[in-house]
Parts: sequence; structure tokens; C-alpha cells
Amino acid sequence: MQSIYDRIRLLNPNFLLNAEGTSLLYGEILGFLGGALTTFGYVPQFVRILKLKSAREISLPFTLSFLAGATCWLTYGVLLGLMPVILWNSAGIIFLCMLLYGKLKYGR
Repeated sequence: MQSIYDRIRLLNPNFLLNAEGTSLLYGEILGFLGGALTTFGYVPQFVRILKLKSAREISLPFTLSFLAGATCWLTYGVLLGLMPVILWNSAGIIFLCMLLYGKLKYGR
């Protein structure tokens, strides 16, 4: 039976272990942290749209291009098995869809 570390290595060959067998996921941790910070940046904007019931200041081309970019990043992450990229771009797509909804509903 494979250990959890062997399974992770199948998904991410760059996964490292130190001498005690403790996982060294510095790159993964950085990816999760960076993804969280950038993804949750959409939340205040969406809350503001709901609060003011106005999205005139949100650019539709901006929202659509970010949505397309996040979809490309998600595909890239899936192809390479990069969990931080998959997780945060999935969340980002959800938040961007919420922004798009707000823009279409309150944008005019």
C-alpha cells in the first residue's frame, strides 16, 4: 500500500521530504498563501456591489478577461497536478462569476 507521501509525489514530482520524513512543502505553502491572498481580493468588491447595488465601476472586459485567464490557469493546474493552482483558480472562477453576475445585474 502506498503512503500518503508516495501518492502526493505521483501528483507532484517536486514534493520533497526531509530526513525525518516530514513534508517540506515550502513551494506548495507559498502557492496556497499567494492563491488565497489574490483570490480573496475579489470578496470585498463583490460585497461592495451587493451593498451599493451598483457595479458601474466594474469593467466587463476586465471581469471577462480575468475569468478567461483563471480558466486557463485552472486547466494548466489540472494538467500538471498543481493543487494550489487548481484550488485557488477554482475559487477565483467562482468569485469572478459572482462579480460577473453583479456586473450584469447592477452594472447599468
